[in-house]
Amino acid sequence: MSETLEQLIERLRQVEAQVEAAFAARAQAHAAEHGVERDAAGRPCFKADALRRQRAHRKGLGLARVPWPTLLTMPLIYGMALPLMILDLSVSLYQLGCFTAWRIQRVRRADYVVVDRHRLGYLNPVQKLNCVFCGYGNGVIAYAREITARTEQYWCPIKHALKVKGSHERYAAFQAYGDAEGFVRSSGAYRERLRRGE
Repeated sequence: MSETLEQLIERLRQVEAQVEAAFAARAQAHAAEHGVERDAAGRPCFKADALRRQRAHRKGLGLARVPWPTLLTMPLIYGMALPLMILDLSVSLYQLGCFTAWRIQRVRRADYVVVDRHRLGYLNPVQKLNCVFCGYGNGVIAYAREITARTEQYWCPIKHALKVKGSHERYAAFQAYGDAEGFVRSSGAYRERLRRGE
């Protein structure tokens, strides 16, 4: 007997949970091996000897060895900081207003915007700055995507007629394109799941 789409999605979620658990176990083993501890606030920090070993691997800035095309692109790269900050502020205000009015669970920004690689002793100041930029940029985009995905689930949980590459995880449970009865019948249930934080 073939599985229904809902059963396949549930099986996929179970496998994703197993993968996450395996990643967490690997990270815990890796942390123990490399001297990572947690401070009182739960942030990762390193034992003094681990940090000393890391610093031994740090490279100098070496700006003279940076290829000139890379140097020329630096204003383009760091110029994205302002649009990312505007996006961050905009989607935060958007969800504060809209999600509160709709009575649905807000997205926790801290789950997406994680800036912690600057604490690594083996990175030089430029590498740390790059890691802060990438962690912030990718986090803001993921944060904005989840806010938009919840908005889509609230207003129009309908699949597209054309294949969508890289769709968000909520998309798989949306109604089929053209299924008017299913859309009308299930719209309230989609919104209720958002209110429950699903």
